[in-house]
Amino acid sequence: MIVIRFLTLVCLLQISFLSFSEIQDKNYQARLQDVMKARELMGKKRERDELKNLAQELAQELLIIDTHLDTPIQLYMQLDKKGSYEDITKSSSLHFDFDRAMEGGLNVPFFVIFTPPSAEEKGTAFKMANEIIAILEDIMDEYPDKFTLVKSPDEISNEKGVLQVVYGMENGAPIESNLSNIKLFSDIGINYITLAHSKSNHISDSSYDENKNWGGLSPFGREVVAEMNKQGVMIDISHVSDAAFYEVLKLSKTPVIASHSSLRHFVPGFERNVSDDMLKELAKNGGVIQICFGSEFIGEKRKYPELVITVKDVADHIDRVKELVGIDHVGIGSDYDGWRNFPVGLEDTSTYPNLIEELLKRNYSKEEIRKVFGENLLRVWRDVKSYSSY
Repeated sequence: MIVIRFLTLVCLLQISFLSFSEIQDKNYQARLQDVMKARELMGKKRERDELKNLAQELAQELLIIDTHLDTPIQLYMQLDKKGSYEDITKSSSLHFDFDRAMEGGLNVPFFVIFTPPSAEEKGTAFKMANEIIAILEDIMDEYPDKFTLVKSPDEISNEKGVLQVVYGMENGAPIESNLSNIKLFSDIGINYITLAHSKSNHISDSSYDENKNWGGLSPFGREVVAEMNKQGVMIDISHVSDAAFYEVLKLSKTPVIASHSSLRHFVPGFERNVSDDMLKELAKNGGVIQICFGSEFIGEKRKYPELVITVKDVADHIDRVKELVGIDHVGIGSDYDGWRNFPVGLEDTSTYPNLIEELLKRNYSKEEIRKVFGENLLRVWRDVKSYSSY
């Protein structure tokens, strides 16, 4: 009897020991899995931090050209009886100011001289354009350590700490049927002209306007194309109708730009954006599409108002241009201060590094990113200036 009890106790102890060992083993395995998961998460965080840091470094190293900033018209509308408007040399209510531009690595802002269609109807477009230019001249005269005017791609440098301002003109209304005004504006520093805006004008039909007066360009508009080629002014085919888009490509002797457009592929039926076929023709011309960041240009906000657009969606547009026609035909034209809604991660001029980071995640090389953020636009700009010097 004693022997049986002893053996039973031994068995129980062995069973308890085995159960305890199994519990220990399970705990060990669980802890090991936790450690491995923690290491994996730390590794991913390290990779994210490295990419973020690299993107920040590249933003400060690369030449960043944004071909469409509507800040000037915002200042013009703020202008009060005392001649005052918001100070853009420090933190402001706008998408652009000097401090945030420096933070984002912006080097060359194309400040847009915008005149609305109503100015053409009133006959005040030329006057209004010059009043806006006067505001910018005053700012640059007062803050030469922060802003300098650049009239040619040959004047662009990698200098940091000073914004190299270039003028663009949105809406050809200030030409006012006078070809000599193209040279006048070119001499002032206008380096591209968007032929029309939200309504068809005396130069071209507009993508936004159901009233297509000309079926493309007007007879005078064809003369404008030739004169812009002659004067070395880039032709901007953002905003124009499809027919006008194709007509410009047929007539222009130089590459053209879409200064702030995105792809119709992602927003079907939105004529303001560029179709796949139009993109291919633009590439054959040697031109470049400067992707607009406005949320409604990037995703179907009109169809799905609650749709959240992010920096990833903007990168999708760049991906598609690269896939269809190659990396040499895409750049950035944000439309900051000219549009209402911008993607999460691209809210203002401090956020260019976020787009660089997203492209790095997609295995874009440094050279490809360099092209997107400025080199492609510089190539077109040089070609246009070169042709005018013949």
